[in-house]
Amino acid sequence: MFSHLKTFLLLVIILLLSLNIFFSSPVLASIRETEEAPGQVLIQSRHTLQDFEGNSWQVVLFKRVKPDHSASVSLRLVGFPGNVEFSHPQPLIIAVGSEIKSAEDMFAQLAPAPNVGQYDFTEIITELSPNLSLRLSLPLNNQSLELKVPSVVVLEWLKVNE
Repeated sequence: MFSHLKTFLLLVIILLLSLNIFFSSPVLASIRETEEAPGQVLIQSRHTLQDFEGNSWQVVLFKRVKPDHSASVSLRLVGFPGNVEFSHPQPLIIAVGSEIKSAEDMFAQLAPAPNVGQYDFTEIITELSPNLSLRLSLPLNNQSLELKVPSVVVLEWLKVNE
């Protein structure tokens, strides 16, 4: 009797573990909080997403809270070096459902590398819905690419902004 119970329990555990593997979200990340300086906090969400051509992008939304409690929210996009080059100073175009929004280029004067773009999301983040995904039209030199941001990522971004 005990051997049948052990076998049954083992099968249940294997089933539960396999369900977790097959039904877990493909987009997993965590919110990280770092104290950059006394009273200054950086809260960030990092994801790797693919554009419609299969290229991987590092997508980092971060909120910086200064000692005076003022805050800014930025979205940094990093493509594979040599594959993409951002067109500065062009805004990032964001499609939210049927609405079109734009975010100002924060690297208009000097980008750390050609494959890096960073945009002011301070106002945009307050207008997002946790139920909607986004489409980002990336302002690149000599090509146009779209990046879909799933609603689970948008939900995490909203948590960063709380």
